[in-house]
Amino acid sequence: MSKMYKEIGIGFIPVLLIFLAFLGINVIPILFVSVFGVSLFYMIKGRGGVGISAGGERKSKNRTPSFLTFDEIGGQDRAKKELTEALDFLIKHEEIKKLGIRPLKGILLTGPPGTGKTLMAKAAAHYTNSVYLAASGSEFVEMYVGVGASRVRDLFKEARTRAVKEGKDNAIIFIDEIDVIGGKRDGGQQREYDQTLNQLLTEMDGIHTNDAPRILIMAATNRKEMLDSALLRPGRFDRHIEVDLPDKKGRLSILDIHVKNKPLSEGVSLDVIADQTFGFSGAQLEGVLNEAAIYAMREDKVAIEQHHLASAIDKVMMGERTDKETAQEEKERVAYHELGHAIIAEIVRPGSVSQVTVSPRGKALGYVRHNPPKDHYLYTKDYIEQQIMISLGGAAAEEMFYGGRSTGSRNDFEQALSMVRNMMDSGLTSLGIIDREMVTKDQLMKENTVILDALMIRTKELLEQQRGVFEHSLAILMKEEVLSGDTFRKLFDASFSQTA
Repeated sequence: MSKMYKEIGIGFIPVLLIFLAFLGINVIPILFVSVFGVSLFYMIKGRGGVGISAGGERKSKNRTPSFLTFDEIGGQDRAKKELTEALDFLIKHEEIKKLGIRPLKGILLTGPPGTGKTLMAKAAAHYTNSVYLAASGSEFVEMYVGVGASRVRDLFKEARTRAVKEGKDNAIIFIDEIDVIGGKRDGGQQREYDQTLNQLLTEMDGIHTNDAPRILIMAATNRKEMLDSALLRPGRFDRHIEVDLPDKKGRLSILDIHVKNKPLSEGVSLDVIADQTFGFSGAQLEGVLNEAAIYAMREDKVAIEQHHLASAIDKVMMGERTDKETAQEEKERVAYHELGHAIIAEIVRPGSVSQVTVSPRGKALGYVRHNPPKDHYLYTKDYIEQQIMISLGGAAAEEMFYGGRSTGSRNDFEQALSMVRNMMDSGLTSLGIIDREMVTKDQLMKENTVILDALMIRTKELLEQQRGVFEHSLAILMKEEVLSGDTFRKLFDASFSQTA
């Protein structure tokens, strides 16, 4: 029927224009406005369908990922257990109904980037045998008012339609980066954002957990504090699950999963790699193994060796090795700088230095890689002060040998200032327990200066006692460009014995 009306319209419009021209009416403005209106209509219609329509490429992306299970996600045992418990409310619908439990409407996954939030949502669809639709928060943002809200309605409608069509009782809608549309409403001029959020809230209120197909909303964000409180209340996103950075056991589990399709040489220890990758996300660990395989291919090796993995860690942390040609004098300054970091690290935490190098990588002209002995989540005042001293070691060494600092200490100072702020916020300074808004900037700056100046003095005193280490290590580092942790410790111990 719609096709017939379309054909009638196509035939009627030219006849109308010819008739108007015959009457002496200028049809050019009418023709221009008509073409502009039709073009605008199809442009809005076309853009409104991107990412939400049930056809084409988007449909294949939203297809239930039956190949992914929770067993294929490593390092998130606590989050997986909490999530499966919430999903059981969806599966065991009749059982929980007897106890009067209301099934969850929404699950919010929070945590740093690369920790597996999207993978968890896909595995949830497999676990519950649900229709799976995915969208990003940015897909709902448009310059035309009302388009975002329309897309939200279309998304929920498609979820119900596909669940009925595929004969499934459940549908999971996953919205990544929900903070784009779910940010706090401040009464400003962002009416399009507010309309989109209001529509999402309305749709979630309209979910009746006793009706089939049952819909569960899952969303992910790494900025939970930015979300509107209306989204976070019970009855909307009922369960908030933290998908955090993995601990050593989790990192080893992730490495074991991603190494299955990669050949390893005999003697390769993933346990060592798990030790050296403290603070890495799952995505970064996968990147380490991938980069290690690339290094092995460059050397025409048939298997990945331990030094490939070590280089891959540096690549993920610092970037690719560059071919910057530095002057001999500048290279020597970088060597003193990095040795300053390494010597302080070895003094305050023996055995922590893994490598010292003056080979440029990324934006760094040199660096020291440390071996964290344990995963740390709580820090004492002494520990933070020692870490600040390690950061100040490079600048202190430059002052010792050159009488001044260089711009190479900029990143070190940023880290030191960040740690001082952490001390202040944790009540570990002479200011005591404070609220930053109740303390003047002058007081904060004064305390900051006192702490950093005192630690810089301590750092210089320790380095002055180890001048022999600089002398023994500099020549080797300048020639080889890389000094292993074991070699550095031998030079350190030898110099310390002579000094004693």
